[in-house]
Amino acid sequence: MAFVLQAPKLRGVTTVLDTIPDDLQPEVDAALAWFNASEGGDFEVTGIVDPPQGGGEGRELRLVLCGDGTCRQETFRVASASDGSQVDWISGDGDDGSEGVAELDPPPGARRDWIDEIAGKHAFTLLLFYRGFW
Repeated sequence: MAFVLQAPKLRGVTTVLDTIPDDLQPEVDAALAWFNASEGGDFEVTGIVDPPQGGGEGRELRLVLCGDGTCRQETFRVASASDGSQVDWISGDGDDGSEGVAELDPPPGARRDWIDEIAGKHAFTLLLFYRGFW
């Protein structure tokens, strides 16, 4: 008797980078500044999901923003305007039906800073992992 294993067909592979490509940095900075001003938070960009390739303005940016003990995936469109940048907030946390990044599972860089901060404040630290969340 022979068994044949078939791998499931992938709809598309999601790429998450924790380093922002240089050509996208001004747009990412504008989106982050707009988001922090609008939401009254102190978030930082810890990743970009499926970064757009090539030049062009008004590209969709899917950013992983971490702050205040949580991480969120938000989508923006940034275009040049006479007074700086025009930022449009398209959606947040997978509202567009696409598969998102887990809310409480930030890229390793953000988690590393958090662990260092907590461990430095206490003599004993317990980390509990539950289904990929931290």
